[in-house]
Amino acid sequence: MSSPDGLTEGDEKERTVQKWRANPWAVLVTLSLGFFMTLLDLTIVNIAIPGMMSGLGASLGQTLWVVSGYALALSALIITAGRLGELHGPRTLFAAGLAVFTLASVGCGLAPGATALIAARVVQGVGAALLTPQTMTLIVSVFPAARRGTAMGVWGMVAGLATLSGPTLGGILVSTVGWRWIFLVNVPIGLAALALTFLVVPDIRPARTHRFDLTGVLLSGAALFCLAFGLQEGQHYQWGAGIRALLAAGAAMAVAFLLHQRRRQDREPLIPFALFRDRNFTTMTALVGLVSVAMLGLVLPFNLYLQSVLGLSAIKAGLVLAPSSLVSMTVGPFAGRLADRFGGKYVLLAGLACYSAGIVAIALIAAPATAWYAFVPATLVTGLGVGCIIAPMSTEAMRHVPPHLAGAASGINNTVRQIGSVVGAAAVGALLQGRLAAELATGKTYAVAFTATLHTTAILPVLVLAAGAAVCLLLRDHTRKHRAASAPTPAPAPAAAAAR
Repeated sequence: MSSPDGLTEGDEKERTVQKWRANPWAVLVTLSLGFFMTLLDLTIVNIAIPGMMSGLGASLGQTLWVVSGYALALSALIITAGRLGELHGPRTLFAAGLAVFTLASVGCGLAPGATALIAARVVQGVGAALLTPQTMTLIVSVFPAARRGTAMGVWGMVAGLATLSGPTLGGILVSTVGWRWIFLVNVPIGLAALALTFLVVPDIRPARTHRFDLTGVLLSGAALFCLAFGLQEGQHYQWGAGIRALLAAGAAMAVAFLLHQRRRQDREPLIPFALFRDRNFTTMTALVGLVSVAMLGLVLPFNLYLQSVLGLSAIKAGLVLAPSSLVSMTVGPFAGRLADRFGGKYVLLAGLACYSAGIVAIALIAAPATAWYAFVPATLVTGLGVGCIIAPMSTEAMRHVPPHLAGAASGINNTVRQIGSVVGAAAVGALLQGRLAAELATGKTYAVAFTATLHTTAILPVLVLAAGAAVCLLLRDHTRKHRAASAPTPAPAPAAAAAR
């Protein structure tokens, strides 16, 4: 059947496909679906730990490895995955990551025992590592610089929403259909994202053949694994000789990796040192790590307080954090636009101030019998802060990065993000356990002791955010250059004109 303009139904479908193929906003939606799943799975599992323990007959140590295995695989492989995207094309790696992640999600949801679940989670982490760095690379490639801030705003909104909504969505799923669905819910999303990838995402291929640095891959993967494992599991093993040796080995391999990279700067290194000549990339990479530490420094103890002191269920505790997610999701795109127009420094400083103020407010409000709704204004302020931080942070980091280095830059940025999360979890975990034991030793009840501990642990993220604000002061304002370039050239003075 033909349409009034003479096109067949097949022609109309092809025209529709062509309209959306390589459309920047369609590409962004596709990338966001995949990125959302990988970040959601970092936090959604925590709320399901009791259900997994009873359902699988697993020990707490085994169940914690369900969390750790994913994070370790993601942390160790993300720099390598960024480089593989440059070698074989970011769309290819993004699609491969989606396929691996989706299949592993099926394995997680159907796992008959703890060992099978841990193995599937490690494979899930591999899939997440493959796709995550490709998101920034493709955004840089398909969006012009003038619109990149808005795109990064949406990307940042997705990052904030996934991180903060994990407890809420996890609580709903665990309470209604069971813990296995926190993994199985990924399957339809992954399949939809995979189909869209081949429909709308352009296949950007390298212009020439690239080399693969196998030695660098092995050194970076081993160093990141040792450091991430040591920091993540140190408290469990009382920071014994084995953990200290592992951290020392990780540090030694990290130094060896950097020395190896210095020798390869003219032969396509995994980490091009030229990236760090850009002050904005360097400062924003540092800020990414600091913000990751701060986010864990708030969410982990506050979530425990809501459940263990106020006695809220998993779903109710997640809903207390929901306003923060909603505000962050709403503010993110506007923050990215403001960063494009006025510069990211001031938006970031405002976001860091709001996030710090929200943490202080939560700590001041917290008491052994505080009503849950008393925290809503404070969580709204933290959501505003996160919304003003995530998008400009990514935008300013990638603003001056040339497209051929975008994969490496994204890999570095995301690696620092993951290491920051591991450091934050280790630091706040050690502080939490140490202070709680000291408070309980004075004879206080658990509720009073944990509340006092929460007041102390709140100092950590506030200090880290203050360090982040100091880092932000080093950020260069790109809008000054644009204003200077667009300023009209003054007409010559009459006297000068007469003299000529």
